[in-house]
Amino acid sequence: MLSYRLVLPAMLWLAVGLALAPVSARAVDETAVQQLLPGVSAAAPVPSVPGLFSADAPGVGRVLFFETSDFVHIPAYSGSPVNLLVGLTATGEFLAASVQAHAEPILVVGITDSDLQAFVNQFVGKRASDAIRVGAQGREGYVGIDGLSGATITAMVITRTITRAAEQVLAVYAAAAATAAPVVGAEVSTVAVPTEPEWHWSWQQHRVQVSVLVVALFVLLLVLFLQDWLVQHKRLFQRFRLAWLVFTVVFIGWVCHAQLSVVNLLGFARNLAGGFSWESLLLDPVVFLLWAFVALSILLWGRGVYCGWLCPFGAAQELLSKASRALGFAGWQFPHAVHERLWAIKYLILLAILGLALDSMANAARLAEVEPFKTVFVMQFDRPPAYVLYAVLLLVITVFNSKFYCKYLCPLGAALSFVTRFKVFDWLRRRVECGHPCQTCARECQIGAIRPTGEIIDNECHYCLDCQVTYWDEHRCPPLVRKRKKRFQGQLPEHAVIATDAAGSRRES
Repeated sequence: MLSYRLVLPAMLWLAVGLALAPVSARAVDETAVQQLLPGVSAAAPVPSVPGLFSADAPGVGRVLFFETSDFVHIPAYSGSPVNLLVGLTATGEFLAASVQAHAEPILVVGITDSDLQAFVNQFVGKRASDAIRVGAQGREGYVGIDGLSGATITAMVITRTITRAAEQVLAVYAAAAATAAPVVGAEVSTVAVPTEPEWHWSWQQHRVQVSVLVVALFVLLLVLFLQDWLVQHKRLFQRFRLAWLVFTVVFIGWVCHAQLSVVNLLGFARNLAGGFSWESLLLDPVVFLLWAFVALSILLWGRGVYCGWLCPFGAAQELLSKASRALGFAGWQFPHAVHERLWAIKYLILLAILGLALDSMANAARLAEVEPFKTVFVMQFDRPPAYVLYAVLLLVITVFNSKFYCKYLCPLGAALSFVTRFKVFDWLRRRVECGHPCQTCARECQIGAIRPTGEIIDNECHYCLDCQVTYWDEHRCPPLVRKRKKRFQGQLPEHAVIATDAAGSRRES
């Protein structure tokens, strides 16, 4: 029988190779043209330019109509292009535009059609030769437009899609005007393409956030490499971790809106299937840096570094759990047998999302709403009541059952767990008494990632290092408690080593 450890990765690669292929553009038809710009004459195909149509509009003259997917293929946040119908004069002035098709999760559930159309309407009156940039108001040499709240990257991709498609359309139309009789004598514009890539502008806009994050990630690397020393200083480590969790929620989550999602993985798969592009990945510098760090840390220490240190929703849950414990509420955990079986839920959710992605990225995005991340950190609870209630309910549940969502529902954690088995380091220390008979760490683990037999379950561990603090705590770790008592009673020298010290030993999970 095939193991789920083989089936799920196979499904993921199948999604990469088959289902996540680029979405093909639809041909421009008369109905779409009339809806975009009422009153124009019948649109006719431009000879020798597939996908380009022309018509006459009162008071305007010759108007070119095209769908962007016929001329450019720029992957958006989902990994698929956004297809727009654009009306453009032969001199390069935008007259109208509308979104025809997309698979953007934030646009499927979160941004209304009217918000999207209001954004696209900003192009009307501007020219293809303008260096149009989201948020570039006041910057010399650029024409700034407002972004989409909660969908900045998608807004930047739409902007780039419209402008680059317009550049190509005007170029081929100029060539057609020079060689084909139907357009001889038409006034044609040529476009100077901006030399600065879109992602350069994005990194400049976010340079403060990038700088803060780079410093923070460097500090986290130091913590990971010096973890044995740090966890021996219990009070220092606990204060540092508390401050780090607050930083993750406030800065990474609310300021940067950089909560990673399973949709990112689907988008990356589409990027691979549709022709890999670094530019699309670099558009969001904070998310790019986080994913780069996750790729590094997951191979060295496993997925727990992200889940335990860099996930804003996970950090918010942990802070609530710590607050409830400080108030004397211990919470409640499922019996270990039930707990292990509930893990399967997140893997089933991941399978369902991948299955839907085989047919429709939009449907996969709807199911990915099982992740409350968009509601909490992208839209910051500015969503319909059902989404807000769901997110708040998960946060309330974590007071009673620590990190409930992470343990049982998170499809991103399920996806990252597959790479964890290839991690290089195994730095979490265990003693021969762990599980036989000691259960201290197993009882205290908020994730339930320690088996009753004492082994740490790498695929579930969030690398919070709480068990390592206990490992070195001579007031909590039973073997060390016994050693301390014997030393106090004068039965052992001050630095005696006893059989239970296992500083160099690890248990394989």
